[in-house]
Amino acid sequence: MQNSRGRRRAAGPPSAPRVAEVLAANRPRDPQRDARRRRGPFQQISDFAAASGVGQKAGIALAATGLVLTVTVPATGPVMATPAVGQTATSAASVLPQPEISAEAGAQIDFSRSSVVTQGDPDGKLKQLLSAQSAGSITRAASAGSLGAPLASLVTASPFGYRVSPITGGSGDFHRGQDYVAQCGTSVLAAASGTVTFAGWHPYGGGNRVVVDHGNGLETTYNHLSSFNVHVGQTVTRGEVVALSGTTGASTGCHLHFEVQVNGEVVDPTGWL
Repeated sequence: MQNSRGRRRAAGPPSAPRVAEVLAANRPRDPQRDARRRRGPFQQISDFAAASGVGQKAGIALAATGLVLTVTVPATGPVMATPAVGQTATSAASVLPQPEISAEAGAQIDFSRSSVVTQGDPDGKLKQLLSAQSAGSITRAASAGSLGAPLASLVTASPFGYRVSPITGGSGDFHRGQDYVAQCGTSVLAAASGTVTFAGWHPYGGGNRVVVDHGNGLETTYNHLSSFNVHVGQTVTRGEVVALSGTTGASTGCHLHFEVQVNGEVVDPTGWL
């Protein structure tokens, strides 16, 4: 029948409800599956990281990012590689033979490291520079370090160039060399190998003076000396004591006035030291 709302009403009795079929599958169950499900994926990855040696923090990071990574952990034991079939394991101790070290009971063991000293050939460098070209054409970069220090310790008292004269007090005095602090009687050393061309009194304020010719226009002079122990024509070597410092000539106190001359003209000594 059809009611007023347009729906048809059933004329017969209602049908019986349909019974759902129950399907049971007999399949083997993993006894640890329920435990893993209860732990959750976060705890599973953390446990894997801890078991594989990655560490707890790394496992937490892997679990947080949701990444599944294959981790290769290097062996930390003495075995370097897993032996193949028919091969023996290779250990770190068997790679190189280890020498047996023994000492007597009362032996003294010194663990200090011996110093390594490298000796160059500054005279050879200077000879090469002077043989290839005139001293006047050698650049400052090439000449640096070719001459040795005239004193064991160099402390500048007055530099090369224009200055106020310590004698007259006037400005514009040209200082022809480099003054170094030295007490009277300090050993003065030859700056390089060469031949002594002058050893005596300098009439223009140098006092006791020694001049050494190094060849090809290069000379060094040592002034205001208290004494000297070389003579003209004598061959000296680098670092040899040629005189003792003093305050002779136009000097206001004990020091060493050191000059470098190239073809008779004075140049700044610091460009050669």
